[in-house]
Amino acid sequence: MIRFPAFIYRLGNCHALQRKHLLYGMVVVFLLLVFFFWQWLPRPLFSDPTSTVLLDRNGQLLGAKISDDQQWRFPESEQIPEKFKQAILQYEDQYFRYHPGFNPVSLIRAAYLNFRHHRIVSGGSTITMQVIRLTRKNKERTYLEKIREVLLAFRLELGNSKANILRFYASHAPFGGNVVGLEAAAWRYFGVSAEQLSWAETATLAVLPNSPGLIYPGRNPNYLLAKRDRLLDLLKKNMVIDSTTCALAKSEKLPEKPFPLPQLSPHLLDRMIKEGKRGERIRTTLDLKLQERINTILDLHSDQLKANEIHNAAAMVLDVNSGNVLGYSGNLPHTNIAEHGNNVDIITSVRSTGSILKPFLYAAMLNDGLLLPNTLVPDIPMQIGGFIPENYNLAYDGAVPAKRALSRSLNIPAVKMLQTYGYAQFYALLRKIGMTTLVKPADHYGLALILGGAEATLWDLAGIYASMARTLNHFSEKITGYSKSDFHPPLLTELENAKTVHPRDRSSWFDAASIWLTFEAMVEVARPDEELQWQSYSSSHKIAWKTGTSFGNRDAWSVGITPEYVVMVWVGNASGEGRPGLTGIGVAAPILFDIFKALPPTTWFATPYQAMVQVPVCRYSGYRASSICEFTDTVWIPKSGMKTVSCPFHQMVHLDKTGRWQVHSGCEAPDNMQHVSWFVLPPVQEWYFRNKNPFYKTLPPFRFDCLATTDRKNMEIIYPKNNSKIYVPVELDGKPGSAVLKLAHRNPNAVVYWHLDDKYLGTTMLVHQMAVSPGRGIHLLTLVDQNGETLKTRFEILTKE
Repeated sequence: MIRFPAFIYRLGNCHALQRKHLLYGMVVVFLLLVFFFWQWLPRPLFSDPTSTVLLDRNGQLLGAKISDDQQWRFPESEQIPEKFKQAILQYEDQYFRYHPGFNPVSLIRAAYLNFRHHRIVSGGSTITMQVIRLTRKNKERTYLEKIREVLLAFRLELGNSKANILRFYASHAPFGGNVVGLEAAAWRYFGVSAEQLSWAETATLAVLPNSPGLIYPGRNPNYLLAKRDRLLDLLKKNMVIDSTTCALAKSEKLPEKPFPLPQLSPHLLDRMIKEGKRGERIRTTLDLKLQERINTILDLHSDQLKANEIHNAAAMVLDVNSGNVLGYSGNLPHTNIAEHGNNVDIITSVRSTGSILKPFLYAAMLNDGLLLPNTLVPDIPMQIGGFIPENYNLAYDGAVPAKRALSRSLNIPAVKMLQTYGYAQFYALLRKIGMTTLVKPADHYGLALILGGAEATLWDLAGIYASMARTLNHFSEKITGYSKSDFHPPLLTELENAKTVHPRDRSSWFDAASIWLTFEAMVEVARPDEELQWQSYSSSHKIAWKTGTSFGNRDAWSVGITPEYVVMVWVGNASGEGRPGLTGIGVAAPILFDIFKALPPTTWFATPYQAMVQVPVCRYSGYRASSICEFTDTVWIPKSGMKTVSCPFHQMVHLDKTGRWQVHSGCEAPDNMQHVSWFVLPPVQEWYFRNKNPFYKTLPPFRFDCLATTDRKNMEIIYPKNNSKIYVPVELDGKPGSAVLKLAHRNPNAVVYWHLDDKYLGTTMLVHQMAVSPGRGIHLLTLVDQNGETLKTRFEILTKE
C-alpha cells in the first residue's frame, strides 16, 4: 500500500474545512440578503398625511377636512368598487391576477419600444410596480430605478394579497390637482361616493392616474374624453359591459370643475380633530338624512333670526335608548363672517342655563319625598340679601301648584323649592348626573343656581334629559331595579350599544315615578298670558318640553323629550349679546317642534305604577289629605311621597251661628258655634292668591266682643323683609328717591297705622303700601292694625343723605 506524506492528508483536511466555511458563509450571506430584501419595503408602506373624513352611521360622507399637506387624500379604503376593479385592470394591467408583481412580456415590449423610438414611450409597469413607484414618490424613470421597482414589486406580492395591492393603488393614485385616491376623486369630480359611480364616471377616473398632470376634469377635456371612450370600448370588447351600457356611458358629459365636499356637520368634524382624530375615517352615530333636515330647518329660521341681529343657533337629536347622537348642528352654516362666531361649536360651549335646570330640581324633590305634584309652593315677593328673584311676567300668584310652577317656568317658586331642597345638595346632584361645568364651589352659585346662575353645555343637558328618559324606559320594560349606568353622556362614535347587563340597584338618581311625573308636568300647556303664541308650535304627538331664557336675553333654550328621542335647541349670539325677543318660547321652541315634525312618529312613556302609590290629596293644597280637608282627589304619587306631611293649610275654625264672625269658648257658648274646616294661607300668600282664585274665602274676623286667642297672623310684611338692605337711587333732581313699603292683611277692611323709627307716618285701608324716604342707616318699621296686632321689621337704607 502506498503511503502519502502526512502533510498531504493535512492539506486535504484543510480544503474540506475551507469548503465548509465557504458554504456557511454563503448561507449567511443568502440569509442576510433575504432579510434585507424582506425589510426593503417601508413600514408603513405610505406615511403621507390623510384627510379627516366624517361618516354617518351607514358610512355616508358627512364632511372632510383637507390633509396637512393640502391634499384631498382619504384614509385607505377597505373595499374597492367592482366597477373600478374591472376598469382599472382592463386599462392598466390585464394580467394583474396572474403575475408575481412584474410582467416580463410587458417589460420586454417596453424595452423594445423605447429602444426603437430612442426615448421612453412605455414603462411596462404593472399595478404592483405603480404602487411601488408611488411609495418612492415617482423618482426619475431610469433603468436602475425600473430594476428596483421590479424587485420591490416582487417583494410586495410576497407579503400582500392582490386585493390589498389594488386597495393601495386605489387609495394613493393621483387623480389630478390636489386629489389623491379614488374616494376623494369620486367626491371631488362627481359629488358621489365611489360605490355610486356610473360606468362613464368610473372609466373617467380609471384613466386619470396614467397622466394626472396632463388631464383632469376641467383641463384637456377632448383628450380625456377620448381616453375614457377607448376604455369603455375595451370594456365592451371584453364583455364587461354590453353595447347599450357602453353607448349610454359615452353619452355622459365630463365634469367641468371639482365639486365642494359635503359639510353637513362641520363643527362635529372640527371637534373630532381637536379630540385627536385628525387624519382618521370617523364613523359616527349620525343619520345623514336627519342631519340634512336639521340643517335645512336651522337655515329656514336663520333669516328671521338675523333680522333681529341673532346670528347663532345649534341643535342636537339623541336616540334615547342607545344614547347615540343622530343629529349634530353646532351652529348655523358657516358664513365666513368671523365676527358672528359661526365657527363656534355651541353644543360644547358653556352658556347660561336660564330655567332649563328646573325639571331636575322638581324630579329630585319628588324623588326625596319633599313635595307632591300639586303641592302649593309660595309665589310672593322675596329678597335674600341682595338676591331678588322675579318671575318673567313680574306678577305673583301667592301660591301655585309645583307642577304648574314648572310648566309656567315661574322663578320665585323655583327658588323657594331650592331653599327647601338645599342648593349644596342640588349642586352635588347635578355633578353626579352629568353636568361637568360646575367647576366652582356650591356657595359661588347659591340659590341663583336654578335661575341661570350656573353655566352648562347643550351636550351635557341633552345627555341628562336622555338619561332620565332611558331610566324610565328601562323601568317600563320591567327590568328589575335601576342602573345608574343609564346616566351617561351622548355617544358619537358607537354604532350601537351592546346589550350589556349592568348591575341593578334599588334606586337611581331619580326613581321612575318622579321622572314620569316630571315629564307629565312638562307636557302641560299652561304658559304666561303674553306667551300664548306657543300654541302655534304644538305637535300632534305628546312631547315633554321645556324652555329657558338667560338673564339679559342672551341665551334661549328649548328641550323636548319622548321615549324615542331627545331634541335640544339653543339660540342666541356666540358673543353673548342679548336681544329683545330672544326667549326660549319665542325663538328656540319653533325650531324644536319643526325638528320633531321631521322625526318618525313617537309614543309616550308607560305609567310606572310599580313605583307609585295611590293616595287621597287635598284638592286645594296638593298635600296629602288630612282628616279635615273638605275636597280630596285620589291620585298616583311616588312611593317616597308618603313621607310628605298632610295638608297644613286646612284648619278648624269656630264661627257663630251667622257664619260671619269667628268666636271662641270665652265669648260664645259651644252649642251656638259652627265648627268649619277652612283653607287658610299665610297673609302674603293669601293677599296675592285670592285675587287669582275666586274659590278662596278669607277668614271671617273675630266678633267685636271676642279677642283673638289663636296664634294665627292676620298681617304680614311683603316688603321689606327683616334685616334686608335697600338701595334707594337718587332722583334726577339730586334728591333721594323713595322706597315703597308693602303689607298684606287678611281683612280687606282693616285699618293699619304706620310708624317709622317711632314717628307716625299715616294710615292705610284696602291697599296697604306707603312710600318713604328715610335717610341712610338702619330703621325700624312698626305696623299696628285696628285690633292692636303689631308687626315690626328692621331694614337698612344704603343711599347717602
